[in-house]
Amino acid sequence: MHKYVGEPLFLDAKGVVLESLCSISATREREREGTMGEDDTYTKDGTTDFHNHPAIKKKTGTWKACPYILGNECCERLAYYGINTNLVNYLKFQLNQSSVEAVSNVTNWSGTCYVTPLIGAFLADAYLGRYWTIATFSIIYVFGMTLLTLSASLPGLKPLCDAKNVCHPTGPQTGVFYVGLYLIALGTGGIKPCVSPFGADQFDDSDEAEKKSKSSFFNWFYFSINIGALVASTVLVWVQTNVGWGWGFGIPAVAMVVAVVSFFSGTRLYRNQRPGGSPLTRILQVLVASFRKVWVHVPDNESLLYETAEEESVVKGSRKLDHTKQLSFFDKAAVETQSDGIKGSIDPWRLCTVTQVEELKSIIRLLPILATGIIFTTVYSQMGTLFVLQGNTMDLHMGSNFEIPSASLSLFDTVSVIFWVPVYDGIMVPFARKFTGHKNGFTQLQRIAIGLVISIFAMLIAGTLELVRLKMVREHNFYELKHIPMSVFWQVPQYFIIGCAEVFTFIGQLEFFYEQAPDAMRSLCSALSLATVALGNYMSTLLVNVVTDLSTKNGKAGWIPDNLNYGHLDYFFWLLAVLSVVNLGFYMLVAKWYTYKKPVGASANTTP
Repeated sequence: MHKYVGEPLFLDAKGVVLESLCSISATREREREGTMGEDDTYTKDGTTDFHNHPAIKKKTGTWKACPYILGNECCERLAYYGINTNLVNYLKFQLNQSSVEAVSNVTNWSGTCYVTPLIGAFLADAYLGRYWTIATFSIIYVFGMTLLTLSASLPGLKPLCDAKNVCHPTGPQTGVFYVGLYLIALGTGGIKPCVSPFGADQFDDSDEAEKKSKSSFFNWFYFSINIGALVASTVLVWVQTNVGWGWGFGIPAVAMVVAVVSFFSGTRLYRNQRPGGSPLTRILQVLVASFRKVWVHVPDNESLLYETAEEESVVKGSRKLDHTKQLSFFDKAAVETQSDGIKGSIDPWRLCTVTQVEELKSIIRLLPILATGIIFTTVYSQMGTLFVLQGNTMDLHMGSNFEIPSASLSLFDTVSVIFWVPVYDGIMVPFARKFTGHKNGFTQLQRIAIGLVISIFAMLIAGTLELVRLKMVREHNFYELKHIPMSVFWQVPQYFIIGCAEVFTFIGQLEFFYEQAPDAMRSLCSALSLATVALGNYMSTLLVNVVTDLSTKNGKAGWIPDNLNYGHLDYFFWLLAVLSVVNLGFYMLVAKWYTYKKPVGASANTTP
């Protein structure tokens, strides 16, 4: 259109009209381009910069900000796994606990680490925002790591051991250790639910190029977690076993300080979502309003349901959501009646917007999917407990002189994740895309299902290995032998397969719960996802204790005695395999039933 501008004027009336029209069109085109340029200056998802001004696209977010977030996560996970990976051995040998007690205490603590995120998520979504929640709880985390290090290194706090290397901790020494341990659990509660949504916030959903990058972010986020875990399961476990627990806990403490520094270094580049007020209050408002109108009829025409006329949602930091037909009882909260107003204003405990109702529906629809993660996490938690105890009974030699700690075998889980993330992102997704037509190769629900299937094989392999190990014990009367002549590296397949399952299920869950969570409840939904990890750990504790109580009746050794050579650990792995099959069947049913959330203006054909 610009080609007409500057051409000679026609002398006849028709020519003058043509020139005028072309000039007007060119002007409008320039105005439209100027407007688009202005619109593209800022993000369209409501994010702000550190000064609480609208975030400028070119100066904030995307992969510019992600290295600081990924660096923080890598160091924080190094600190966490530096404690968690070998904790069962510390409790058993330094605090003199039995195998069952040590396993239970590890899974209880791990479970608590995944319950406290509910606290951090609530504060992030309601009041502090994700940035300040991560910053505040990181400081608590550092205090916990410092106290834990002191409890393992300072005379008076460190348990004394006799000539036979049997330790005798006092009550105060054990108490100080647990205070430090549970301060870490509290600290991680503000980081876990916020850091992955905070990283995803750096990509604007309204920009297709940035939205595509977000899917890759979750893959590389999990990759960075496992880089930290790799160092923890190799270097740190070796230090704890061969140098001492003071250094073994001190190095993770330093790593946590580095994590804090990395996080603050990216402050000026971050995009921040405004906290949207208490999500629990909004959920309660919908519940109260629905039950108050229990006898009210929901109109067939969904346009008659209450929603604000403005383009912005009534919920700060959230897009409006379209109405869905499922769970229609809660639509009663959005039906207008004469008693809904107080002195001309709307009472939110009597009348809620469609967006508020859909927020609650989204949470309810996620709960069955969340529940299927419990058994998967129960399987996953065996790497830090029974896999380690199983490995303790095997030949730990790597070469003639060097012994590898059994807890270090978890590095093969980490190696598996580090291997499969780029393979999945670079090879499997493009290949699957040719057949499915889906931009991510698989839908998120399909990806989770694949991981659940793979986890079943991990338990079958672990059970088979234990069956073979016990057969060797019986045939050669190795019952009292501390390490039977069977290499610990036979455990590698079960670790490697669990790592493969993680890449599908855990990363799929990360992305799924972020995408399907209401905008102003993303930290809360991330915390709910993490809560399934807590429940999985508690489930492991419950199963171990129930199995021990039932299998030790009438003076029997039981499935999981202190000397596993007299036990039947293979039965426990078979039990987990069966539970995993049942869980997969339940998952297939709820996944088929699931209805995706529909932001206003989003394509109806978009399936995450």
